[in-house]
Amino acid sequence: MTLEEAGRIAAFVQAAARLDLHTKPGPQLASLIQSIFEVEAVAVFDADLNETYQAGEWFADPEQSVRNICVFETVRDDPETGLIRRVLRVREMPIGALQLRGELSASTSSTLATLIAITFDRYHSLANEMRMESAKKTEQLRTTVLDSLAHAYKTPLTAIRAASSGLAEMGNLSPAQSELVALIEEQTKLLNQLTTRLLKTARLDVQALNVERVAIAPLIEDVIAATREQLRGVCVKVEVAQDDLSILCDRNLLEAMLTQFVDNAAKYADVGTTVTITATELSSALVVSVHNRGPAIPAIEHERVFDRYFRSAGAANHASGTGIGLSVAKQAALAHGGDVWVTSDANRGTTFFASLPSAPQGVQT
Repeated sequence: MTLEEAGRIAAFVQAAARLDLHTKPGPQLASLIQSIFEVEAVAVFDADLNETYQAGEWFADPEQSVRNICVFETVRDDPETGLIRRVLRVREMPIGALQLRGELSASTSSTLATLIAITFDRYHSLANEMRMESAKKTEQLRTTVLDSLAHAYKTPLTAIRAASSGLAEMGNLSPAQSELVALIEEQTKLLNQLTTRLLKTARLDVQALNVERVAIAPLIEDVIAATREQLRGVCVKVEVAQDDLSILCDRNLLEAMLTQFVDNAAKYADVGTTVTITATELSSALVVSVHNRGPAIPAIEHERVFDRYFRSAGAANHASGTGIGLSVAKQAALAHGGDVWVTSDANRGTTFFASLPSAPQGVQT
């Protein structure tokens, strides 16, 4: 990807962000692609609406060919004809297709397909929201907002990653510039992971759990490795009751829950103290806990800390945050039929607990 193409991607992101998603975005996206990237012709297929949108002049109607790209998941660039074919995907699922005639690099074409897919997904999410009854419960509405925000974040994140990759591919960067590009790549990847986690959490449903037998000790090791940067300045101690301790659960959700506990402990632990991660089996349930020594949480806030967007006044002054992490942990535990709680005082420190049944609700051991 050239610097010029990265600039055009940025312009497309800005234009797409301004689209009125109360109307179908397909026709507007096709026109934007042709004008911004100066390609000869564009065809975009939205599988959910079963509609094709065109811009520019095609020698033959491209409707069937662009539909076939989605059906057969064809990704191919043809230098002889100038045709570029991409599948539009959301969470690995094909939701449409893009066909261009013109000159674009492979990376720019793929980035463009990703941005279109995200815009389509935002439109369909908004359409679903508009069909919701006004009497939905408050928590359901909060979940919808969270889902919409996470989708909205995906578009600029993809553009940032595309731009930084383009800069890296250009070469001739000074050591300082290379370090900055690497930092952008690293932090954008982290934000992308967090956004993906939010999308999964927004749709937590017991019936949708991907249940498998998960060994606890290796899982804890993975969480520590993923949060190594946050844990700088503290010691980490792991206490697992038995080497073969395991549980039937959704591994991704359990990992997300434990990651939130560890990340929270790392934020508020005093420098040089120890963060202790414990796992044991009690009364047909797995109990995991994360303990740290730092500012105590007032007793009156022990229940509220798991509410979405709630932040203690003392915590807000000590570390940055969104007030979402612990609610993610709670929802992950509830999805398994479990629960979370916290104990905290100035002398003993703060410990976050989660209890999960040996098998999630409705799952036979």
